[in-house]
Amino acid sequence: MKSITRRSFIGGTGAGLAALSLAACGGSSDSSSSSSSSSSSNDEDRSGNVYWLNFKPEFDTAAQELAKDYMEKYPNVSVKVQTAASGTYEQTLTSEMDKSEAPTLFVIGNTAGVKEWGDYAMDLKDTDIANLLNTDAYNLTDDSGKLVSIGYCYEAYGIVVNTDLVEKAGHSIDDIKDFASLKTVVEDIHSRASELGFDAFVATDLDSAASWRVTGHLANLEYYYEEKDSGEKWTEAPATITGKYLPNYKNLFDLAINNSLVEPNTLATGGHDPVTEFTDGKAAFIFTGSFGWADIKGKVANSKCIPYYCGVDGEENAGLNCGTENCWAINDNASDEDKKATMDFMVWLVSDPDAAKKMVAGLGVIPYKNAPEGDNQYLNDAAEYTDKGCYIMDWATNFQPNVDNYRQALVSALDAYTANPSDDTWADVKTAFVDGWASNYKQVNG
Repeated sequence: MKSITRRSFIGGTGAGLAALSLAACGGSSDSSSSSSSSSSSNDEDRSGNVYWLNFKPEFDTAAQELAKDYMEKYPNVSVKVQTAASGTYEQTLTSEMDKSEAPTLFVIGNTAGVKEWGDYAMDLKDTDIANLLNTDAYNLTDDSGKLVSIGYCYEAYGIVVNTDLVEKAGHSIDDIKDFASLKTVVEDIHSRASELGFDAFVATDLDSAASWRVTGHLANLEYYYEEKDSGEKWTEAPATITGKYLPNYKNLFDLAINNSLVEPNTLATGGHDPVTEFTDGKAAFIFTGSFGWADIKGKVANSKCIPYYCGVDGEENAGLNCGTENCWAINDNASDEDKKATMDFMVWLVSDPDAAKKMVAGLGVIPYKNAPEGDNQYLNDAAEYTDKGCYIMDWATNFQPNVDNYRQALVSALDAYTANPSDDTWADVKTAFVDGWASNYKQVNG
């Protein structure tokens, strides 16, 4: 058993640390609460204690219900759920781990968290829960190779397409399998925009409200493919990047800004409301993802999320950009009985039909075999790509160094480029992208 000492949990991998027939491939509560037990007939000899420190406030009600359901089925098991208030998981975990009855199930959501809490996590390699995963893309390991934590939900993003508009233009979403086929459809729609009554892309604004779509999300394709070339996922920001795939970033960026409702030289000031342009049927393509589903659901009858096709070799096997900070770990300091009880509970959450349905209803998608579909179309699209064997583009963009300054310089360079597209102005984009990475890395790391 390891002794518990106070540690700092670093949670969150957002912008600072900074989410059809598909192409074939090889309301939240901030209060903390605990569930109460109840009993009924038992059909399996299970016992022990489970203490789930929940990371997601919006999932508290569902988590409490699931705990109650489990104890009704297995009355010799006690399941307690406590949900940390929004933004307080670090403090709550540190406090709870100091107690004699510490959480048995908690979150280690990123590589910094692995360094802080990995010593206290049970190795999940080859366990029952790990064997149910449909991908290892969200797993976190330590330097020794121990499987510290595994994802239980994720977000996804890419290019969202109004499939009805594409079909109205005489094309099919099935025809889009790489950059060349995407370019054909996009340029044809743009060339006939007056005739069709809609254009290809919405405004790809570069103002503060929308620039994240290209300086954060779209930029991921460049970082991801550099990471992929290295043969292993980044576990910390590299000191430099090469910009090898910047031409591919340019391919997709140019396609969007040159085949749009608005002129490129208007993007710097922004204010075009790209989401409304999409939901009003004024354009067929937008850079967004699962987080944008709520704004599109019910307003666009049929839409799908497709990968960032950008001209990279083998991209017909690409999936969506998928990532998470929601990764489960089991406390290795718990008793063997409680660790087994926690493992059994986790397996039940993702494999019992009713429990898994509640998990998906509250979380959108879970990366486990035979999990039911939720109503978030873009998460279902991501899962379908994964099921077909497509590679997941993980969120390498989360490693952007000194992220605010780095992205600010990218926006300035892109503003100049969209105002006057040329090789010279694009060279400044490359400087901000590549040299800016190195200089900001030095500012942060010395």
